Amino acid sequence: MEKEHILGLDIGGTGIKGAVIEVKTGKLLTERVKIMTPEPSTPEAVGKVAAEIKHKFGFEGIIGCGFPAIIKNGVAMSASNIDQSWLNTDVQEVLGRHTGSRVFVANDADVAGMAEQTFGFAANQPGTVIVLTIGTGIGSALFYNGVLVPNTEFGHLKFHKSIAEKYTSNATRKEKDLSWDEFGGRLNEFLKHLEFIFSPNLFILGGGLSKKFDLYKEFFALETTIVPAKFQNEAGVIGAALYAHRMNF
Repeated sequence: MEKEHILGLDIGGTGIKGAVIEVKTGKLLTERVKIMTPEPSTPEAVGKVAAEIKHKFGFEGIIGCGFPAIIKNGVAMSASNIDQSWLNTDVQEVLGRHTGSRVFVANDADVAGMAEQTFGFAANQPGTVIVLTIGTGIGSALFYNGVLVPNTEFGHLKFHKSIAEKYTSNATRKEKDLSWDEFGGRLNEFLKHLEFIFSPNLFILGGGLSKKFDLYKEFFALETTIVPAKFQNEAGVIGAALYAHRMNF
């Protein structure tokens, strides 16, 4: 397998996705496969799914992984949308042991942001760019003049007597059966809060709900330009591969 071909894994609260990526272009060289996140999503259970995805592709090479936690030196420093047994666990060691490959791990929203910053709408964008991934929770990636500030976790900011992702994530939309105007209004409130704090040049919305951007975009009232992610729900696997390539070469 050529060194520019890397397996990207995107581990989420509901699904684990994977694809082999050509990192020079961000192109998927295989179909993207998705396996439901096991319950409970313990290190051993998730490690087995990672190995299963690798074997589906017959892949031999390094692996990049986006993981739903604060990641420092490959270790999970939080565990809000994944089993609590991951807390203080060396994610790189667990996934490397199960897959037999060298694995590089970073925060899932950070790597999704890398895909957009490298090949998407954030490429060559000066100033402050905020990428939000709307799914089970709300992930975030913050860039200033193309440089990532890692592990921002804006979805955990205190908001409406709780945290932001409990107010306006896709999981909350489903749980509370919110209409698109209700969801769009809630998300607009959160975006205006971030706009007030950071004065960004651009918002990019990724994650599963980026595919339905047209259903709620009319409910935004922002000064900042906002666009759906170019790679939509594929940004995670693309960015994970990019991260591994940058760390390995």
